Amino acid sequence: MLRRSRAVWGKQRVWRPRLIFWAGALAIGLVSVGFAQLADAAHQAFEAIRSTPAFGTAAMLVLPPAGFALSAYLALRFFPNSQGSGIPQAIAARHLERDADRGELLSLRIAAGKILLTLLGLLSGASIGREGPTVQVGAAIMLSAGRLGGMVQARGLILAGSAAGIAAAFNTPLAGIVFAIEEMGRAYEARTNGLVLSAVVLAGLASLGLTGNYTYFGESDAVANTLQDWGLVVACGVAGGALGAVFTASALWLMRRIRRWSATAPIRRAVGAAALCGVIVAAVGFLSDGATYGTGYEQARGAVEGDPLPLMFFAEKFVASLASMASGIPGGIFAPSLAVGAGLGSTIGVLVGAGSGLAATLAMAGYFAGVVQAPMTAFVIILEMTGNQGNVIPLMLASLLGFGTARLVSGAPLYHSLARNFVADVLRLRRSQARGSDDMAP
Repeated sequence: MLRRSRAVWGKQRVWRPRLIFWAGALAIGLVSVGFAQLADAAHQAFEAIRSTPAFGTAAMLVLPPAGFALSAYLALRFFPNSQGSGIPQAIAARHLERDADRGELLSLRIAAGKILLTLLGLLSGASIGREGPTVQVGAAIMLSAGRLGGMVQARGLILAGSAAGIAAAFNTPLAGIVFAIEEMGRAYEARTNGLVLSAVVLAGLASLGLTGNYTYFGESDAVANTLQDWGLVVACGVAGGALGAVFTASALWLMRRIRRWSATAPIRRAVGAAALCGVIVAAVGFLSDGATYGTGYEQARGAVEGDPLPLMFFAEKFVASLASMASGIPGGIFAPSLAVGAGLGSTIGVLVGAGSGLAATLAMAGYFAGVVQAPMTAFVIILEMTGNQGNVIPLMLASLLGFGTARLVSGAPLYHSLARNFVADVLRLRRSQARGSDDMAP
């Protein structure tokens, strides 16, 4: 038996796929860390331009529409299917049967374009995040590694790459696994357990090696102790879920209208719509004195640590995030959604005299669960990002209430609704190519 085991492991076809898979997982961690650092630098560059006395105000009003238009053009012209969050593309790729079709949504070329154009969006003041794009980038890297290593479990590789992307982006390994099961998989296959766990561990190790162990929003020790605190759990969960459902319904409606309007002149009209969304982002940013530009990380972290945000910050950030998403430029909604939730919780906490720390954390869970309609992911990711182990049950309840309220208000899950559009586009392209081949045949 020992000789047979050595013989098996000595064969190239056994160890080569594993080595390439492990290398792919480590690459996801390294790329995620580099992406995070570049994203921070891009936002800081925008803030530096905005704070320049000579032309800061003009830059605030001009950069977003110009940057949005350029990003939309480059995405349509050179990096098709890089638009938006990136999570719908990864979900859609898992529903496609042909490897060529998956390549239309997940490739190293698209991944490179996703990173570059997300950075351009942040440099333009867009209310976007890097976490969703990291999912598409991670899935593309892992799928490419699987092809190189001769691995045939395409759906499992996409799942593993997506989970590794979330784990490395937030330093939340458990959230990466739960996200893979709840949001990416829906019909999760137990045989992919090893792929997902291995990818999350290796990507996490690469991230830890470069950045060390940290919690995304620092440390929070706010817990629900009193009856008033438990009332806050209910209020933040329900209000967050309702507002999250409004965001989802509004985003899907706007993107559907823009998609139909752009059908006759896709590039020209889509670029014009993106520029108009940039004007909205610029106007909201100007009115909020720049608070709504970028990911919203600083504002959310401050609220979690107990520093109240302006009462209308959540509404302003909501509009900026909605316009950024409707524009179709590459960029995610994870971080902006957390900022909206933190702002909503801060406002609720201030109005009821409970402070912002606990309320911001609870409303983040409720709002995020309402937007993505994935309560387990919302609960685990907020728990890991705040490091507050004493807040487990309140966060669970807020996420559940947010999810339930969102289902009552709008039954359409955001990512899966958008994924259906990408599946339809890829199949339409395949049929068009097939007709072209038939027309050229003698």
